[in-house]
Amino acid sequence: MRTRALGKTGLRVTELALGTWGLSGDGYGPVDERERQRVLSRALEMGVTLIDTADAYGDGRMEREVGRAIAGLGEVVVVTKGGVDRGASPPRKRFDAAHLRAAVERSRERLGRDRIDVYLLHNPQAESLGTEAIDTLLELKSQGRIAHWGVSAGDIDVGRTALRSGAEVIELAYNLLHCSDLHRLAGEIMVRGAGVLARSTLAYGLLASDWPRDRDFGPGDHRADRWTRPELARRVDQLASFRFLVGGEVATMRSAAVRYVLSSSIVTSAVLGPRSVSQLEDIVREVGVGPLYLRDAALARIPRALESVGIDP
Repeated sequence: MRTRALGKTGLRVTELALGTWGLSGDGYGPVDERERQRVLSRALEMGVTLIDTADAYGDGRMEREVGRAIAGLGEVVVVTKGGVDRGASPPRKRFDAAHLRAAVERSRERLGRDRIDVYLLHNPQAESLGTEAIDTLLELKSQGRIAHWGVSAGDIDVGRTALRSGAEVIELAYNLLHCSDLHRLAGEIMVRGAGVLARSTLAYGLLASDWPRDRDFGPGDHRADRWTRPELARRVDQLASFRFLVGGEVATMRSAAVRYVLSSSIVTSAVLGPRSVSQLEDIVREVGVGPLYLRDAALARIPRALESVGIDP
């Protein structure tokens, strides 16, 4: 697999990263424990060198499983996130110094590493990125508990605040149907030299396969609450405007979607979320060994296609 520099961190990681939210069972329903372990092992066998996880995934279970999978593999970069207090009922966001210090210690123990490669604040509000949170991360970095810090941002305002606060890595939703946040932040990202992790690469599976307009989602699947029936139908219909991307070496819309993300020079890694070995292998096979990018002519048509379906490019 091809590698890219993770901003100015000095780390090089593969363009394809393994995300573990779906594997945890939190987002799409239960995943068999043996299959989780097989996915982690297979990704490492295939050469993936970046794993994205969080202390909230499976209430810490995914960090432990990642830790077991990477034991002794020093070349694997682990990105984990913190800031969700699962001990509260209901769980709530916390970015105060006491919580962050304790959360980092728990993550280090679960991952089995003295130092966390990259630690991200997990979807904070912009006002949470104050002196206390940033100073705490800088203190943890100076103590050698984390190597680099950043923010998993839910919107452009959080992303901009994170960059201006000195974040070394930023994680954003970025895909063929949701691209404007990254595009608007691109200049600032380049000036500040931050590494970029693109999540939601396949738009929660919408870009992965041909869905019926009235698809049903099973118990525990967040997509049942994310989209109303009319909204899902509209999104499925939008995909027709992008079918021109499929053809030749680009065999599927899933392949086109991943290639689109990797066509951006400011993206370091596309975070993929396979829930089975077969899904993982299908994605890597379709994208190709050493991902190829969309051709310039195809990229040039995308802004017009987005505008035609009412999406801001």
